[in-house]
Amino acid sequence: MASGLILLSVIAAAGAVAGVVSGLLGIGGGIILVPALLYVFGAMGYHFDQIMQVCVATSTGTIIFNSLRAIHGHSKRGAVDFGLMRSWGPFIAIGSVLGVLVATALHSRELQLVFGCIGFALGFYMAFGRRDWRISDVLPGPWLRSVYASLIGFFSAIMGIGGGSFTVPLLSAYNVPPHRAVATSSGFGLLISIPAFVAFLASGWRLEGRPPYTLGYVNLPAVALITLASTLTVPLGVKLAHRLSPAQLRVVFACTILVLAGNMLRKALIG
Repeated sequence: MASGLILLSVIAAAGAVAGVVSGLLGIGGGIILVPALLYVFGAMGYHFDQIMQVCVATSTGTIIFNSLRAIHGHSKRGAVDFGLMRSWGPFIAIGSVLGVLVATALHSRELQLVFGCIGFALGFYMAFGRRDWRISDVLPGPWLRSVYASLIGFFSAIMGIGGGSFTVPLLSAYNVPPHRAVATSSGFGLLISIPAFVAFLASGWRLEGRPPYTLGYVNLPAVALITLASTLTVPLGVKLAHRLSPAQLRVVFACTILVLAGNMLRKALIG
């Protein structure tokens, strides 16, 4: 009981910090939460082989609620492209489930290595990528769209993130206006997180040594606490964001991802 209470309080604090960072940087929080959960569970003595999968699955659960809240807010302003969600959605969902299947087949260190490498790529793009770079002025056709959507779902599920770090740059490269790209990305996050969350719940039932109240790979108290904490602290991050220029925010975002990805790689390679 004492171990469970300590676990809940520490995770609540991690969720509050993730909420501030999410509001500040405009990301769903998964890129912050997965390393935070890995640290918390490790500090509590959970070092079994697939602890990284528990972190990714738990982060995925929080994305559902954050995406719903974001979609509600953006749709009031008419910024969500529901047609785009319908056309990309089935392939995103398929890629998401495939990502869960691959993630659950890996060892924890292997998943940490994947997370760290992709995180580094995202960080370098944010630091050095050109925001005015374009692939085309029109959205891709059915075949290429299915490939993009499947890959977004796949890699997002493996990392436990909402996909905004992939989707916003991609849609922007196809000349989708920034606000529309960000708003529609929230919808993609819902399409990623729901099938991934169900798949993670259905997996891992024979896994031994899991944290308390973990169903499948998902730690339900952590999902509830992180969702509550982030709801309370996201507004603070938003206020801080308005005090920084877009260029400064981009640097903060890139540096944050690079630090977290670098630490994840260190854990994967050194331990």
